[in-house]
Amino acid sequence: MGKITLEIERYDPDKKAPYFQSFQIPWEKRDMTVLEGLFYIQENLDDSLSFRASCRAAVCGSCAMHINGRNRLACNTLFSVLETSKITIKPLPHLPVQKDLCVDMTPFWEKYEKTMPYLMPGSPPPERERIQSEGQRKEINVVIDCIQCACCYSACPVTLTSKDYMGPAALLKIDRFLRDSREEAKGKRLETADEPFGVWRCHNVYNCQRACPKNLDPPRSIVNIKRAIIGSELRP
Repeated sequence: MGKITLEIERYDPDKKAPYFQSFQIPWEKRDMTVLEGLFYIQENLDDSLSFRASCRAAVCGSCAMHINGRNRLACNTLFSVLETSKITIKPLPHLPVQKDLCVDMTPFWEKYEKTMPYLMPGSPPPERERIQSEGQRKEINVVIDCIQCACCYSACPVTLTSKDYMGPAALLKIDRFLRDSREEAKGKRLETADEPFGVWRCHNVYNCQRACPKNLDPPRSIVNIKRAIIGSELRP
């Protein structure tokens, strides 16, 4: 059994400034995750440590945080992969910190809600279901797995400097419906993306692509939306 040090940025709203606190925990197994380390601290060393977690299976996105210089999910980040005995953990950047590693997701959800994240088929519902071919369903495979963890949003430098920018996750969601053969409100979605703080605000930094824990490609979605907007403007 080895030892590993977690250097965690703490923040108490009743105090003036954030600070770092070190915790040394036993490295009990080769596949131990950062989330398991945080639970060990909370259960054995300091029960005041605050963080979010739910599914522990990289599905809910709750445990997103800044680990060793990169936005990651604590539940699927192994100490062995980080290859160091000292781990630095901070809350997601570009979002207000509520306490310790918990951030206020309100700005993220406001942008997400603006995308109208639901299917708008327009026509009356069929008797059983709206049919898609295998090829049509495959078209949305490249965007369907977003878990709304905000890793891409908080990694984007534009969300720091432009508070109204929709952000990569919201734009990827718009692309998800543009690719859906059942969607009949694509023009409305393009109008949403074609706003001053929409798709054209992206500066092509690609931080969002690197930060996504599901290996999605927001920059590709942003390019797809731009092409659709230009294409719609060129049509007579």
